Amino acid sequence: MSNKSFQILIIGGGAGGVTVAAQLMKKNNNLNIAIVEPSENHYYQPAWSLVGGGVYEFEDTVKHEEKLIPRGVTWIKDFAENIDPEQNQVTTRAGQTLNYDYLVVCPGVQINWDTITGFKDTVGKNQVTSNYVKEVVNYTWETIDNFKGGTAIFTFPAGAIKCPGAPQKIMYMAEEAFAKKGIRDKTKIIYANATGKMFGVPAYCKPLEEIVERKGIEVKYGHNLIELKPDTKEAVFAVNGGENVTIKYDMIHVSPAMKTPDFLQGSAISNEGGWVDVDQYTCQHNKYPNVFALGDASSLPTSKTAAAIRKEAPVVVSNLLALMAKQNPADKYGGYACCPLITGYGKTIMAEFDYSKEPTPSFPLDPTKERASMWMVKKYVLPWLYWNRMLKGEPFEPDSWRFLLNK
Repeated sequence: MSNKSFQILIIGGGAGGVTVAAQLMKKNNNLNIAIVEPSENHYYQPAWSLVGGGVYEFEDTVKHEEKLIPRGVTWIKDFAENIDPEQNQVTTRAGQTLNYDYLVVCPGVQINWDTITGFKDTVGKNQVTSNYVKEVVNYTWETIDNFKGGTAIFTFPAGAIKCPGAPQKIMYMAEEAFAKKGIRDKTKIIYANATGKMFGVPAYCKPLEEIVERKGIEVKYGHNLIELKPDTKEAVFAVNGGENVTIKYDMIHVSPAMKTPDFLQGSAISNEGGWVDVDQYTCQHNKYPNVFALGDASSLPTSKTAAAIRKEAPVVVSNLLALMAKQNPADKYGGYACCPLITGYGKTIMAEFDYSKEPTPSFPLDPTKERASMWMVKKYVLPWLYWNRMLKGEPFEPDSWRFLLNK
């Protein structure tokens, strides 16, 4: 197949790729930009916790990719297979060779199925579910709604994961659903957490510890799920500093470890872990200056969330345009991320923070408190802003939402 050339080539048409392309086109609609993205559909994954909790429709988290690609941007519906940063080329699964002047890498991450024996074959049936597997998100609510009591396990893995608050969001909603059905006293809830704490930011860790205590949830730290035995409904955990432990379950929600797409594993632009090796402030590659990365597949040491991408994207755009103008990339990303921690139906802690691991609230309110207003932001405001502002390259700042401050 013949070569194609672009000023800017973007790998990934998710939140990062579409947002960067839209912002670039708003700055200069004469740019020659292409997005490599194989998927027909684009998903608003932050709402999958709400789908699993029975309060949001899965169909409302999906739009056709073609409707989101900015006008004037070429959509290459194909998989990236190899990146040659020395030749400024990307080859695709279909055999296309794509030349670029500048490359933006944001293909997201994928489930690392190999870390849990038996998971791939049993998820979506036999009371094994996961909000991280799009095909079975609806099954999460079916499992919770049909639960009759017993042991319900929710897991958090070792290693990288999208939205590290999500594994406990669904647990809190399930706990309240069980209480509403009158089976809470017949249910043991276990949070098997491979790490040693509830959350990576100390200010938000303490209220979450209080919440699991209040809800009577048993937290097992240092427990990493490594195997499922669906025939006997047993989960096997590797335990820090000890022997493996087997726990019987009546339902289990699994949050699996994740990794970058296969084409980044061992790539010249990736570090040893497979993450695109960029400066944590400029998002510019540490070896190849015409390469930038953002989002889940980048080495940026912050949470892998759409909210982080919202702050990363303008930095990438600014620094990329500066480089094109033969100026030094000077814009800085401070590590901002946001994790709306759903703590029950109608309650959310809006956890915002940056590289300092300190709260960076957008509202003049104590960010460590559960609030009904933040539930409304999570359920209604953020999805609207995602589809109608962020993906269209329009700026928005949460501190302008003054109507919420009386809640």
